[in-house]
Amino acid sequence: MGAGRIDRGGTKKLIVAFHFHLSNQAGWKCDICRRSGLEKRRRCGRMGLRGDENGAPVWGRREVVVWECPKSLITGESEMLVEEFLLRRRLGQVDFRELSGRRELSARKVEAFTILEGELRREREYGQQHSRRDF
Repeated sequence: MGAGRIDRGGTKKLIVAFHFHLSNQAGWKCDICRRSGLEKRRRCGRMGLRGDENGAPVWGRREVVVWECPKSLITGESEMLVEEFLLRRRLGQVDFRELSGRRELSARKVEAFTILEGELRREREYGQQHSRRDF
């Protein structure tokens, strides 16, 4: 992962899931990848291949970089947390600590949503700094 921002495995997968969700995923379909013989080159974790940070990165977005296929790195739980976070934001349920206090969210979800809130804030800051009028 880039910039040393990510330290724990679960946090890393959550942040990768968030950025992968926002990216163009067209070239990352598992069946197409296997048919094209790209699983070794992309170091597919489902094939038992793991990335080596000394090698070339396989996927990246902004400061987030991975050395193996992001589809096989991201867990179903991370994907679900990203989707729930974005849905709750869309519905206006953004006071995650209050929801936790009322026992509507587990501490684990509050921690994940706090991490995702930080990533979303960085996305917005990046967008403001790189708006089309700047080009």
